Amino acid sequence: MNSPLDLLDRPAPTAPADLTLRRGAARVLIDNWTGASTVPSRTLYPHQWSWDSAFVAIGLRHLSVRRAQRELESLLAAQWADGRVPHIVFNPALPHDAYFPSPDFWRSSTAGRTAGAPSSVETSGIVQPPVHALAAWLVHRADPAESRRRGFLARVRPRLAAWHDYLLGRRDLGGGGLAAVVHPWEPGMDNSPSWDRALKRVEPSPPDTFRRADLDHGHPADRPTDLDYGRYVRLATEYREAGYDDRAVRHRFAVEDPAFNALLIVSELALAAMARELGLPGQRHTERAAGLTRALVDRLWDEQAGLFRVRDLHTGAPVDERTVSGLIPLLVPRLPEHIVRRLHTTLTGPRFSAPATHLVPSYDLTGHAFDPTRYWRGPAWFNTAWLIERGLRTHGFQTDAERLRTGFLTEAGRSGFAEYVDPATGAACGTRHFSWTAALTLDLLSTDPKEAGS
Repeated sequence: MNSPLDLLDRPAPTAPADLTLRRGAARVLIDNWTGASTVPSRTLYPHQWSWDSAFVAIGLRHLSVRRAQRELESLLAAQWADGRVPHIVFNPALPHDAYFPSPDFWRSSTAGRTAGAPSSVETSGIVQPPVHALAAWLVHRADPAESRRRGFLARVRPRLAAWHDYLLGRRDLGGGGLAAVVHPWEPGMDNSPSWDRALKRVEPSPPDTFRRADLDHGHPADRPTDLDYGRYVRLATEYREAGYDDRAVRHRFAVEDPAFNALLIVSELALAAMARELGLPGQRHTERAAGLTRALVDRLWDEQAGLFRVRDLHTGAPVDERTVSGLIPLLVPRLPEHIVRRLHTTLTGPRFSAPATHLVPSYDLTGHAFDPTRYWRGPAWFNTAWLIERGLRTHGFQTDAERLRTGFLTEAGRSGFAEYVDPATGAACGTRHFSWTAALTLDLLSTDPKEAGS
């Protein structure tokens, strides 16, 4: 394993200013490394998070391919027998009050026993977006010889395939071929206005039944309200009491999210590439990606709005909110051309164009619920910028992709690798020294733009 000094000093073909940024990003990942994985933040998020680790691995591959592999392997070691990859893997060395909901809230090893939760580690019972197969494929491509020597793809591919089987089986709650999410934390955009109407159906847990550790490290004005948090707790409690069994619980929150399913499509294509690399048939994955793409368009595309909508499975209707989730399907390589053009028009139009930062707000700048600093209700996030930059290159919008890349790198460095920023001013919000911001900075500094969309 590389020493921290080795990771900082590895040569990179970049300009001096980029070298300074690269060293700062590498330092964040070194400081947040626990020995087996990387925490998103030493303060606000002190355990291992699922899609965070995928983004971290994408950046770590430019410092240490072995460490990037280990990042994903440590997460997949906590996979449940039913295939789900939990959204948090808890560090047993930390006290329970380091984060809420804590291991003694989720009770995965007991409440989740029937669903196949591991007995050796405590996790949450919900999931996060399936970006992991894409990450694993990119890690392999960073050093194919090392990957083959360690049998990396051969070990992770079956786990990733089981993860997708879970999503396309037990989570096809709408019967239309898309994966559903059953908690606002699952699509990763926790406090999005897209969830507001559905959450009104949920009776919140009383505030005296839980303690929010997030407010110890984050400003209340930037975080979800106590009322929404009470609803999050209620949904998680009901899921736990049903043994985390998707067939037994009555999900009061169930939606189909565009970004979640777009990432599933891209990761299915990554699984197909892995299969070919291993000399196995990959047609099943390419066919599933094609079927998911058709379902995404049929069920979630809104031609008039020029973006994809969330679908509420309780009402069967699209949610009338414009969020960054509806733009992330630009990642999908085989979208119909007219949809690609409409997405590009929306992305570069007044609702999502922030000229001062060149980043993409998480919510419509002109929308009724826009808030430039509150969690996922307006701020610009670096992981969504990375996904959209990749999507722009996939479809040949090189100028726009380069503008977004430049904005990303500028704001990441200026904000101290913040969790997210005000899209209009670039003011840092959330925690600083955030792992995926640093990791994706490394990726954009290190990857040839001509290959970024491949």
